[in-house]
Amino acid sequence: MAAGSEKRQVVRYAFYKLDPAWRRLTAERQATAKIEFGETLERYHGRLLLRPYGLVGIRGDTDFLLWQVSEDLDALVELQTALNRTDLGGYLAIPYSYLAMTRRSIYEFPAPATPDQAHEQRLVIQPSAAKYLFVYPFIKTRAWYALPKQERQRMMDEHVRIGRKYPTIRLNTTYSYGLDDQEFIVAFEGDNPGEFLDLVMELRESEASSYTLRDTPTFTCVQMSLWDMLDTLGGAGAAEAVARRPTRTDGFTPVASVSELPPGSAKRVYAANEAVALFNVNGTIYAIANRCTHARASLSEGTVDAARCAVTCPWHEGVFSLETGRVLGGPPVHPVAAYQVKLDGDTILIAHEAREPAVS
Repeated sequence: MAAGSEKRQVVRYAFYKLDPAWRRLTAERQATAKIEFGETLERYHGRLLLRPYGLVGIRGDTDFLLWQVSEDLDALVELQTALNRTDLGGYLAIPYSYLAMTRRSIYEFPAPATPDQAHEQRLVIQPSAAKYLFVYPFIKTRAWYALPKQERQRMMDEHVRIGRKYPTIRLNTTYSYGLDDQEFIVAFEGDNPGEFLDLVMELRESEASSYTLRDTPTFTCVQMSLWDMLDTLGGAGAAEAVARRPTRTDGFTPVASVSELPPGSAKRVYAANEAVALFNVNGTIYAIANRCTHARASLSEGTVDAARCAVTCPWHEGVFSLETGRVLGGPPVHPVAAYQVKLDGDTILIAHEAREPAVS
């Protein structure tokens, strides 16, 4: 597949720093500001993937990270514009912001030992449940690009062999050529900072490392819920703020409007930090996990069989029930998660938690 025809994602790592003057505001205003900021973020869960991380107590120049993944740049612009309009946004600076895109690697690698090690060809960002995220921009020297590709491939093979010695560390590589000041943004996920430290030390001894021009600043980020992250900023407690805001108590999240999903169409949205595929089949809306369990293809781009109420994966023709997520045919072995759907006027809502996958 030509690189230009690949469906890619736009990725932004936005690091925010709070003005200490915010902590001198009244507790009531702090709580109201947290509610407004949190609800603004939640409104965008159907447009893009948002993952919050805290850095309070780890770095002095930034307080939190919003890892943002979307299908286009417009969603990132709209989100930041909305945050800028909030009360809390008026007290936030962005000391670091990195923009990149997913794409296939130009290098060939042997088959990975585990699915999580298949990062070399990852076109879709799918954050794990790891506690920590280690992020840094990366630039190679011009001498690296002057080397024959075969020589670079040899050094990259060594680089990957070292990385695979640390299977609990998961890598996300995105590309910034021409889009931002760096060439790559690398983000490692893991539960043990010590293992990541050992990995980086060993990589320093690799031949490819001698062609690194810059790989700083480096950020150690702690994954946490949105409201826990806001609580690290100080001021009125996030728990107090959440308790005071009017919320849905039925366990459902709004993700799209019915007008955006006419009969016969499909749409990818994000909920609970997961990609979800919505389908309108003869006026009934179904929601299943977007990624095929066989090779991670996007099911929202598959072919729908209205008579069977099923979707066929666009890559290897796996067939899944839209009602239950059960495998109906093809190479997949495992079902996909299915979500309960309900309507509130023109708004499509899906349950916060997926139903247990049906046994195939």
